[in-house]
Amino acid sequence: MNFLTRRQLYGVIAAMCAAAMGYALYAQYVLELEPCPLCIFQRVGVIAVGSLALLAAIFNPQRLAAKVWSLLIAVAAVAGGSVSAWQVYLQHLPPEQVPACGPGLDFMLETLPMTQVLEKVFKGSGECAAIDWTFLGQSMPFWVGAFLLLTLLLALYNGWRQAR
Repeated sequence: MNFLTRRQLYGVIAAMCAAAMGYALYAQYVLELEPCPLCIFQRVGVIAVGSLALLAAIFNPQRLAAKVWSLLIAVAAVAGGSVSAWQVYLQHLPPEQVPACGPGLDFMLETLPMTQVLEKVFKGSGECAAIDWTFLGQSMPFWVGAFLLLTLLLALYNGWRQAR
């Protein structure tokens, strides 16, 4: 990756996130896979990583500033990846231990305080444990987590490498 400048690698991370969101929208609107609340929060993580990487590409930080931008991207990737890991955990629970399905995210946002919405979303529900799509035997949350881990590693590499 040393053939790319720091700015270019931030741009690559941003483009990867845009492509991931493009596929998420394709899966939702063409494949008709309705995202659960945890899926929505994973999308927020991908969008946050992509937005931060795009801003870093625009500002082209050097030295200490590059480390700070890389850490910000890493925090967003860890947050989104944690949601992915939780959903993979829910998907592997025995059926009798899966939480019951609850109301949709839109309904909860309209009727409940934000603290209760976050509490219910992060507990997960039956819809979050459903596996409607797989690739190489793994569910979409697994691949989102792997993707976010890759962006985390690229961002940290980019912040700590010798600039070209």
